[in-house]
Amino acid sequence: MRSEWGQVAEQADRLQEIRLRANQPVTVLMDNKEWFLSKEGGFTQDMSYASYSGEKELEAILTHVCHYSIYAFTDEIRQGFMTIPGGHRIGLSGQVIMEDRNQVRNLKYIRYLNIRIAHEIKGVSDPLLPGLYDDKGEPYNTLLISPPGCGKTTMLRDLVRNVSNGNSYGRGVNVSVVDERSEIAGSYLGIAQNDVGIRTDVLDGCPKTEGMMMLIRAMAPRVLAVDELGSDGDVQALRTASGCGCKLFATIHGSSLEEVKYKKFMSGVIADKLFDRYVVLTRKNGNCEVEGVYTGEGVRCLN
Repeated sequence: MRSEWGQVAEQADRLQEIRLRANQPVTVLMDNKEWFLSKEGGFTQDMSYASYSGEKELEAILTHVCHYSIYAFTDEIRQGFMTIPGGHRIGLSGQVIMEDRNQVRNLKYIRYLNIRIAHEIKGVSDPLLPGLYDDKGEPYNTLLISPPGCGKTTMLRDLVRNVSNGNSYGRGVNVSVVDERSEIAGSYLGIAQNDVGIRTDVLDGCPKTEGMMMLIRAMAPRVLAVDELGSDGDVQALRTASGCGCKLFATIHGSSLEEVKYKKFMSGVIADKLFDRYVVLTRKNGNCEVEGVYTGEGVRCLN
């Protein structure tokens, strides 16, 4: 099937996802629109012309990605995803093998692959910088709010790069990133594949709650960055980090500041004004854009 991917590779800059499912058509997400991979290697909206993935083909792809030693990647497979050179991520699904204490030991019969193409957009956070620094050149504690698939991780990554390297609003400072799902830095063999700045340290594949404390003790960051807050534990770790003098960058799923306020685990965070700035991303006419930047009191400070 490799011969069918020539035209796909030519559109790498536009690709977002490639989904392979056993005995199902190959689907490609490109420019926010779904296509089928055709038998001739092009793109089609007609499923009757679509190319299908077979079980042996999926096994061959996974074996190739694992450098023909799947056992060496057991830890990554157990988590349900792998990061490959370039920062691209492959989501995995199949039959789960459980062990005591209801923990996932491994996956077998992997029959579903979701290849997510990493795209850096350097400079995407530049317009936000005037609203994210105080008059002394210190970054504000900032929460990025966004619906799924609207660029919050891309924005966070570029913001980390800007703060790490320094910019016209503040000098460069040490930044630590807890990259639980390997999406921010896209590390491969411990090395960030995405540009997260010259003063950035990355803890890859570690849960946020443990990772934040590890980095504070080990790396003494000025800024601590995490993606996708989702639990009371995440919030408590953020509070502890703030108490240690770290500035905070984080993201959360939501369509508005009001929606985030009603998330149970976030109610205290909003009330206590743990964050000084809220950046709200939104989708309009199929495009993702910044809806606004708000203060801790919810007042718009940057359009």
